[in-house]
Amino acid sequence: MFGYVTAHEPELKVKDFQKYKSYYCGLCQVLRKKYGHLGQMTLTYDMTFLIILLTSLYESETVQERCHCKVHPIKKQSILQNEITEYAADLNLILTYYHLKDDWQDEKKVSGFLGTCALRRRVKQAVKKYPRQSKVIQKELKALAAFEKENAAEIDKPAGCFGRLMAEFFIYKKDHWEGTLRRMAFYLGKYIYIMDAYDDLQEDIRKNSYNPLKSIAEKEDYEERSRQILCMMLGECTAEFEKLPIVLNVDILRNILYDGVWKRYRKLHEQKSEEL
Repeated sequence: MFGYVTAHEPELKVKDFQKYKSYYCGLCQVLRKKYGHLGQMTLTYDMTFLIILLTSLYESETVQERCHCKVHPIKKQSILQNEITEYAADLNLILTYYHLKDDWQDEKKVSGFLGTCALRRRVKQAVKKYPRQSKVIQKELKALAAFEKENAAEIDKPAGCFGRLMAEFFIYKKDHWEGTLRRMAFYLGKYIYIMDAYDDLQEDIRKNSYNPLKSIAEKEDYEERSRQILCMMLGECTAEFEKLPIVLNVDILRNILYDGVWKRYRKLHEQKSEEL
């Protein structure tokens, strides 16, 4: 379900692109250090966005280093890390673990069973460290699974589950900005869920799998209605974002929220145009 909250690289300044990659590489290194190669496999650009957002809001002290990795074994890569990086790495693993656990319990997927077994020991400390977030992740994933099982046609219900899950991720501190961050993350989470449904629609129809957009897929104005829903979610999200007193990395964050989040949508439409 992840992979939609990314930067649109051609529109970033070179220095901003390098910084963006450094935050991403910093998260990769923390995942490897704390959770091994299995942890690295959970790496996403979505969590990189969370790191940049919270780092910029709280102006967290960030350390820049250079290191080798398997992907870049010859040339050292710049990495940026701080306390937010560890927070995002822990939550990333918790979400992956509970998602795999639900896959095994609800659908008896072998991959879910194997993944749960592999991550159980590693994730235990993270769950103890972040009980509030862990509880919400479990609750909302179960609710989401229930909506999918009952084949809920109203997309707002399952999307709301993922929105509330994302909202909990964004609350690093209980402070003045909690309400704004929650609302921003809620609508961003709903966008991610709906965009994922839009992305998977044809495959889900072919496999007869659950997809809440099936109820409007045959309507003539399906494409326009889908775009309006996505625009509405991002409009609410960015309205909350602009209330935050962010100066650091603001160009990177705006690039992601106003442009990068549409990358997959544009690609899908290009593919559809080529097929016509």
